[in-house]
Amino acid sequence: MQFRPLLNSILLACALVTTHSSIAQTELKLPDLGTSALQVLPIEKEQAIGEVMMMQLRSRSPVVGDPVLEEYLTSLGNRLVANANDVRFPFTFFWINNKDINAFAFYGGHVGVHTGLIAQSDNESQLASVIGHEIAHVTQRHLARRVQNAQDNSALTIAGLITGILATVVAPDAGIAILSASQTQSSLNQLTHSRKAEQEADRFGMNTLYKAGFDPNAASEFLTKLSDQIRFKNKPPAFLLTHPLPDSRVSDVRLRAQQFEKKHYSSSLSYALAKSRVLARYYYDDDTAVAFFQNQLQQSQKLDKRAIKYGLAIALLDTKQYQESGKLLDELLAKEPNNLFYLDVYTDYLIATDVPQKAVEMLSAQHQLRPNNQVITLNYANAAIKAKQYELAEQLLKIFLLEKPEHILARDLLTQAYEFLDNKAAYHESKASVYSQYGAFSKAADEVQRALNHVQDNEDIKRTRLKALLSQYRNMQKEIAKL
Repeated sequence: MQFRPLLNSILLACALVTTHSSIAQTELKLPDLGTSALQVLPIEKEQAIGEVMMMQLRSRSPVVGDPVLEEYLTSLGNRLVANANDVRFPFTFFWINNKDINAFAFYGGHVGVHTGLIAQSDNESQLASVIGHEIAHVTQRHLARRVQNAQDNSALTIAGLITGILATVVAPDAGIAILSASQTQSSLNQLTHSRKAEQEADRFGMNTLYKAGFDPNAASEFLTKLSDQIRFKNKPPAFLLTHPLPDSRVSDVRLRAQQFEKKHYSSSLSYALAKSRVLARYYYDDDTAVAFFQNQLQQSQKLDKRAIKYGLAIALLDTKQYQESGKLLDELLAKEPNNLFYLDVYTDYLIATDVPQKAVEMLSAQHQLRPNNQVITLNYANAAIKAKQYELAEQLLKIFLLEKPEHILARDLLTQAYEFLDNKAAYHESKASVYSQYGAFSKAADEVQRALNHVQDNEDIKRTRLKALLSQYRNMQKEIAKL
């Protein structure tokens, strides 16, 4: 599923960001982020800081809005979290559209993974090893310790630390350059994991990796891959700018892996499909992707070529070679009619070939099997909008948002549905909610004001609710002024 619409204009409009928590229910209360005098960082404050940073990421960086990839990453991440020690809160996993090998974690259990990491990984265990390492940084509260240590430097505020970490984890080389020019060296030290923290994350991460059923040797394989890149490139991989790699670290990780039982580990089909999807849509340009997968299909000796065919089907679709793409998708779906990866791209194919009603019919049956699955529901709603069945889309999305009220893509689709239904009050209110996800509370308040202009005289309850929401957004805008 490929989204465009409202999000693009909102991203351009959002320059100032903060957090919200269940916007419709709870007013934002930021912790005191402007002082370096915190003795400890309680869990609730760590989560609040994490929400601030997540808002900034959405507004400033290419967070990938891809339900299929999101579902795969969340499933993989939660499998690791379930086997980790000292988990204090739920984790959030998300993709950043960036070709560099990198992953990062920050306050409140947020873990970002660059698309370049899976694109350049050799197997699922390598990908999992990096995510497990980042989970360990959170569970061992390495970032929280930085804030506690910051009290020793009066020039370094926690708000400044957030900005610096954000710049560093998203664009490490640029972030460090900015900090070197404008902050003290102690500030930079706060942004880079210490060797002790890396050793601790390696140890806990490897235990998590093994308990979750992945190959512990993958951790040393990945570090060796990065070490090899250092030899042949002037600029080190992004991951190493915030994760130091002394010579001893690779050997230490390799020795630790030898303590675990040796056995065969295989990657899942979901991993192979997710990697092909990333290569087709986020790594290569369209024409290069077609050539890449065609070459892979001809040269590969593998019996199972589903992932290669899937990647080629995406590349052909994106270059408008519909007939060839359709043949591959039909072949894949004939063997696995309930595969979410295939259903998602087949929906794109049916919409692209101007038969969205077929997609509605296909996804209606799937929705009965898996109600409120995000891949099925969002594709179903999108197809319904394209088929001009706006009431159906509205119903699907409102039910979905009851479970996931902060899902941006669902809210964006609902905003579209309201626009086509010419429900102006609901349209502006829904648009306000999307703005709020990016922390643009001033613009969100403006949209609520527009919604109030379309409330009927006899809709007293709606008017009262919107006035309360307007007041809430304005209060949130005051809160972010504290930063």
